Amino acid sequence: MNHTKGLKIVTIGGGSSYTPELMNGLITRYDRLPVREIWLVDVKEGEEKLKIVGAMAQRMWDKSGHDVKVHLTLDRREALPGADFVTTQFRVGLLNARIKDERISFSHGMLGQETNGAGGIFKAFRTIPVILDIVKDMKELCPDAWLINFTNPSGMVTESIIRFGHWNRTIGLCNVPINAMLNEPAMIDKKPEELVYKFGGLDHFHWHRVFDLEGNEVTDQIIEKMAEGKKDTGVPANIKDLPIYTDQLKNIGMLPCGYHRYYYRQADMYEHGLNEYKTIGTRAQQVQEVESQLFELYKDPNLAEMPELLKKRGGAHYSDVACEAICSIYNNANEHIVCSTLNNGALPDLPPEAVVQVSSFIGAAGARPAAFGPLKPAERGWLQVMWNMQQLVEDAAVTGDYGTALQAFAINPLIPSGDNARACLDEMLVANEKYLPNFAKKIKELKEQGVTITDPVVRDLYEKGL
Repeated sequence: MNHTKGLKIVTIGGGSSYTPELMNGLITRYDRLPVREIWLVDVKEGEEKLKIVGAMAQRMWDKSGHDVKVHLTLDRREALPGADFVTTQFRVGLLNARIKDERISFSHGMLGQETNGAGGIFKAFRTIPVILDIVKDMKELCPDAWLINFTNPSGMVTESIIRFGHWNRTIGLCNVPINAMLNEPAMIDKKPEELVYKFGGLDHFHWHRVFDLEGNEVTDQIIEKMAEGKKDTGVPANIKDLPIYTDQLKNIGMLPCGYHRYYYRQADMYEHGLNEYKTIGTRAQQVQEVESQLFELYKDPNLAEMPELLKKRGGAHYSDVACEAICSIYNNANEHIVCSTLNNGALPDLPPEAVVQVSSFIGAAGARPAAFGPLKPAERGWLQVMWNMQQLVEDAAVTGDYGTALQAFAINPLIPSGDNARACLDEMLVANEKYLPNFAKKIKELKEQGVTITDPVVRDLYEKGL
């Protein structure tokens, strides 16, 4: 990394609606992060969006007064040479793939969600082979670069980068922890800088504890405020904020992340999602509408700043955590950032080689995880089941082995096991045929056996080759 020449940053999935927030984060940190050039990379299907968001990104930099050139390309090998940081925020199959995941799940009587349950498994199946190809290119073209992964399911993707790609210069990020750290303090009349946070668990499945500046734990004070009916302000915009039972929270003694509602309130969250599936459409269908509105805004040649509507997309504060991680590595700042990284003893209930999401101190050598300590029986059980489920998902994504995929479905807490789960797996494999080359042999067998797509919206997408 050349500290005199300025930084080259490459973003895979650069046509994302999140890109303006990333640009905003880099612009506001320019005094600590002297960017020289930015490359936004996307695939042919995303070319139109790449051009729209790329033009807006350049307007943002021009308005900032900093001499930074934004390059656009559909060929990542053109972008990668000499990169200092590579950020990933791509979605294989675009939002249509997420619609398939959610709708097929609900049609089989189980929760449809982007990174949990069957949806999370299939997002990993589509994504992991692609991220490993990216790593292969990075080893050849920018071997000293850091890979900052924001692509979901972030924990499994990051673990695969290390486990199968053998690339340790990587950090996995998520906006859920920073949402809690920015929004929770007001519940007990504090400012964010007046509290200290400790996180431990897995991506989208972590817990946290909170302390004041004298070292006194104040987690129970936040739990009491929730018991009084105060909204859990750390819940992302894309999750229905059903309260977690107070007696359960007090027993846990920690604050669960927003995604725990899918496990602690599974039946209720299923009913909420099922109602949307039958009426206004699943979350992905709703997000498609927000994205459509966003890109209409981005087309405005006079728009040179991040629009307020972006906050409805569900990824608020993405730039804060991504840009702070880059900044902390570049400046060896050793900032406290919650990230997915090698466990190395931070959570003794999992092996050292597990990738966990924990409070870490990030500097030039990457993330140094802070010790979180052992969990109580219920949380330890959840954690170990979820991590082992993720191992199966990662193995299946790489090998295309159907039995391993079926095992991942069987152990996942959000998937009722049995014939219905197998039917859901089979239908999702066929519906995602275009993006699952590792499963090609099995998908061919399933189609010969007569497996068809029953959801009409999904069938229409499949027949259109989407």
